Amino acid sequence: MKKFNSLLILFAVTVIGFTSCIEGNDKPTPGTDPEDGNNILITSNISSNTTWETGKTYILGGRISVTSGNTLTIQPGVIVKGEVGTGSNATALIIARGAKIEAQGTATSPIIFTTVADEIKPGEIVSPNLEPNLTGLWGGVLILGNAKGSFAGDVTEIQIEGIPPSDTNGLYGGTNDADNSGSLKYVSIRHGGANIGEGNEINGLTLGAVGSGTVIENIEVIGNQDDGIEWFGGTVNVKNALVWNPGDDGMDTDQAWAGTLDNFIVIAGSETDHTLEIDGPEGSALAGHTLKNGSIKGNDVAEFGDFRDGARGTFENIYFFGFADPATTDGRGDLSLSGDKTLATFAEGTLKFMNLEATLAEGVTLETVFKAGTVEFAMAVEAGANTVGADKSAFANWTWASVAGQLADFK
Repeated sequence: MKKFNSLLILFAVTVIGFTSCIEGNDKPTPGTDPEDGNNILITSNISSNTTWETGKTYILGGRISVTSGNTLTIQPGVIVKGEVGTGSNATALIIARGAKIEAQGTATSPIIFTTVADEIKPGEIVSPNLEPNLTGLWGGVLILGNAKGSFAGDVTEIQIEGIPPSDTNGLYGGTNDADNSGSLKYVSIRHGGANIGEGNEINGLTLGAVGSGTVIENIEVIGNQDDGIEWFGGTVNVKNALVWNPGDDGMDTDQAWAGTLDNFIVIAGSETDHTLEIDGPEGSALAGHTLKNGSIKGNDVAEFGDFRDGARGTFENIYFFGFADPATTDGRGDLSLSGDKTLATFAEGTLKFMNLEATLAEGVTLETVFKAGTVEFAMAVEAGANTVGADKSAFANWTWASVAGQLADFK
């Protein structure tokens, strides 16, 4: 990708991963393994109702789609590993329009998506050999639905980013806002974001026009080279989501997503751009969304957020800390409204902020950080004195971030 360190890591882990994992498993065919029968290679699309079973590891041998009319059930504790690849060889799991995923882990037995270079086994939470900042080692998880989005030209369907246009399983959008793509519960997605082309990477979790009948809660995304979670239109609600070490943005919203994200944490990494990137509609549909009850930890390179292209929605009860002084970091560490369209939606009240709190770097004022009048809705607080933010107990024990102690300084 654009970051040289990630390319070096990708090369090293590719060599190590294929040697220790793929060759060690002798590239098993589905249902067989010369050693224990618990490592199963998936090489073709899922075109019938299928169950992946507890205690087993499933290896994505390419871009795998669950096709329309079919359901993939993933039992608690299953580990899914994507083979290393970029371009047309990038691995990913796509839930196509009309298909469903029922991936319901538990707080004691989460479902983990990771790279084949990861030596993690069922029953483990922490990788025994990979660091949480390794990115781009496979693709990610994409769920695509039939709900509405705001697309350029007011078309009703388009191709999702990160999937080649030749693959029609990458289409999303429609007219059914109550569409049901299944459920994701207690799922951790790690080390993804593979490039399929220049500037075209896969998000950790992509939600394209996913409808409100879909249940998504208790999600962790770690070390993704592109965004942690990105919404493209749709109406799905998400509860309890944590993103750690995103290579681009933490939470990214586009195309008039009309749902709610409730209780979320973003922990910036060394390559994070915006912890929040909020984009406006691209067509005439003008729905907004809500982000509430969030805690966001920055660093010297990340921005609070960028609201762009006529962004709409409500952003409330969010706590920011750990960011740099924007005056000494070329504008990093602030919350900005970009462009006349966004200034207009803020002025008319279709872009709203309420109860924002921040622990600021020494000597930094609220006005320096909260731009274009948003300071009216912000308050400076001492570290640990915040009265808004996420409930970190929702992520205790089952997330890698929790086990690694990353939530210790969250209230």
